Amino acid sequence: MDTPIDYESLGKIGSMMGSGGLIVMDDSKCMVNISKFYLGFIVDESCGKCTPCRVGTKRMLEILEKISEGKAEVDDIEKLERLALMIKQASVCGLGQSAPNPVLSTLRYFRPEYMAHIVDKNCPAGECKALSHIVIDKEKCKGCGLCTKVCPVTAISGELKSPYEIDPAICIKCRACIEKCPFGAIS
Repeated sequence: MDTPIDYESLGKIGSMMGSGGLIVMDDSKCMVNISKFYLGFIVDESCGKCTPCRVGTKRMLEILEKISEGKAEVDDIEKLERLALMIKQASVCGLGQSAPNPVLSTLRYFRPEYMAHIVDKNCPAGECKALSHIVIDKEKCKGCGLCTKVCPVTAISGELKSPYEIDPAICIKCRACIEKCPFGAIS
């Protein structure tokens, strides 16, 4: 927090000053998802002239997608790091050379979050739909039924004035029920 915001100071901690912007996030953001977002931007922006950037960033994005879907294995982390370092070294322009930075940075500072996705099949921030589980706290649920009205797939059942339940086999994790519940019983 006490790092000066200048090119040299940020470089010393493995960061960089891009367009002069600074993004601050709290722990409610999924770092795998953040990496996917930035890498998706890079894939779209690549001019395609050099293979490391054109092909390598697509492969990195595929690995990140596997991780966020709970389909990755621990050795995918090593593959991701090796690929990122190769792209940094072999890309022709600044875009390709800096493309892996968000991934390398999140791996450096948030590796346990990546491991939770891979080993525990859990997204600590709850952002990766394939790894999230929506549940109703029976202690907090007042049985108002508002959640059932917004569920697009009828995954929630129960009777008025009794705690409701979510069928995980039907739930598409759209989170509409979470937003609608006035008692904070759904998470």
